[in-house]
Amino acid sequence: MSDSRKAATAARMYDYYLGGVHNFPADREAADAVIERFPFIPEAARANRAFVVNAVRHLSESGVRQFLDIGSGIPTVDNVHSIARRIHPETRVAYVDIDPVAVAESMEILNGDGSAVAVRGDVQQPRAVLDHAEVRRLLDFDQPIGVILAAVLHFVPEHQVADDAVATLIGSVAPGSHFVMSHSATESFALFTATEDVYQRRTSTPGTVRTRSEVERLFTGLELVDPGVVWAQEWRPGAVVERVESPRLGGIWAGVGQKP
Repeated sequence: MSDSRKAATAARMYDYYLGGVHNFPADREAADAVIERFPFIPEAARANRAFVVNAVRHLSESGVRQFLDIGSGIPTVDNVHSIARRIHPETRVAYVDIDPVAVAESMEILNGDGSAVAVRGDVQQPRAVLDHAEVRRLLDFDQPIGVILAAVLHFVPEHQVADDAVATLIGSVAPGSHFVMSHSATESFALFTATEDVYQRRTSTPGTVRTRSEVERLFTGLELVDPGVVWAQEWRPGAVVERVESPRLGGIWAGVGQKP
């Protein structure tokens, strides 16, 4: 099948928002349709990426030396392992994504890296992710893990399914583990049906938005790290700062929680 006929995917659309090159015409066409309705989308994607970089750096400085990145997407500059290993060179990372292209690209980048793996998995089936042989081989679930759920739970439209997935993950990791989560904001995406329609018609990952209080609920059972759930660009901006013209147009709620 030619590239022009490939179906769009959320991971490759996100890569396009970030200015990446791992996308096809179908991805660009679908992404442009979203940008036409919400011009701040690329800015929000960059703010989300900056949040992940700053959060991973914070966790690494706090002593976390292994990460489980679910919904990792297409590899881009400053992958989790490259950020964390600047602080702890022995850091281990398991990348998980539903998109086979994202997994294949990750495997290519990680070729020969015995401390990082990329596997295919679905956040809506957390037990299968947790029980994956490669994930179990690499990560020690008796020690704290940094679980990253960045810009992935908004592709789980049913609230109960999202709540259950996070609860399963929380219940499966050791005390002291952290959860890095970000999610598209209802407050920014008025008349969201326009964007929702693009994802439903052109990708296999229909999306949704959630309010700040609904995103906070995803942290149930965790102790929120200061400053709590805030706009992605406002979460402890460190070496990576992404300016957003209007905080309300940030588009992404973000936070980090620790399992007591």
